Amino acid sequence: MALVSLAARCWPGQVEAATVDHGLRPESTAEAALVAQWCAGHDVPHASLKIASALEGNLQAAARHARYELLGEWQQQRRLNWLMTAHHADDQLETLVLRLNRGAGVGGLASIRARRGSLLRPLLGEKRADLRRWCEDQQVPFVDDPSNENVRFDRVRTRQALAGCDLIDPTGLNRSLDALQEADAALSWMVDRVGKKSLLLKEDCAILSRTDLPAELLRRLILRMIAHLNPEAENPRGPSLDQALVQLFDGKTVVLADCTLTGGECWTARRAPPRKLR
Repeated sequence: MALVSLAARCWPGQVEAATVDHGLRPESTAEAALVAQWCAGHDVPHASLKIASALEGNLQAAARHARYELLGEWQQQRRLNWLMTAHHADDQLETLVLRLNRGAGVGGLASIRARRGSLLRPLLGEKRADLRRWCEDQQVPFVDDPSNENVRFDRVRTRQALAGCDLIDPTGLNRSLDALQEADAALSWMVDRVGKKSLLLKEDCAILSRTDLPAELLRRLILRMIAHLNPEAENPRGPSLDQALVQLFDGKTVVLADCTLTGGECWTARRAPPRKLR
């Protein structure tokens, strides 16, 4: 609500809004209607988007995937140039702490990007409390989502642990994250250059002919080999990649993301044969 009210003030007549109703709580439909009512009173076209199928697996990850899919379709249908979400400084800090706890590398620690393609997050420099105060001062209605207090989610426990912490300045945090994102982009640039000379991608295999490279470049090249052979695969976690590097340097064979990788003078990756059912 802070984002849509600010956007409508900055770009009057050029903003549309969408609310994704995940259907996870009985109140969600009424809350989407509250947004629609505010938008109608401020000349902002509004759409309520409902997730049709049940969410499976990790609830928060599944909801996020479904949400962005719906918003992307809505953006295309409405022929909108940009899609903005209201992630803020507290979200940045929570995500950074979560990824630190999971041992994320440079790419993971780059955290929430201010821009990814046509997706913009213009509020990353603002704290949640300041956005809430804006809504209160401007009489913009908003809703407290009770799932934000559900301690079965890692993010909620992290949020509660960070509550009241004022040691980290959002401006400084964003500068550091910008530096990490630049480092991530530089590493990707290097991998592109190395890959053109040393990575051969065939229909049934991928061959890396140069392995005397820094470990981070090798990790990223392995991920490209896997993505080529199994585009639907989830990227292996850092510890799995580190263990694979040790085995490959010893000339051994490892399995990652349904791909078999064999070490030696060159590293070769192929799709692993399907498992036999007993």
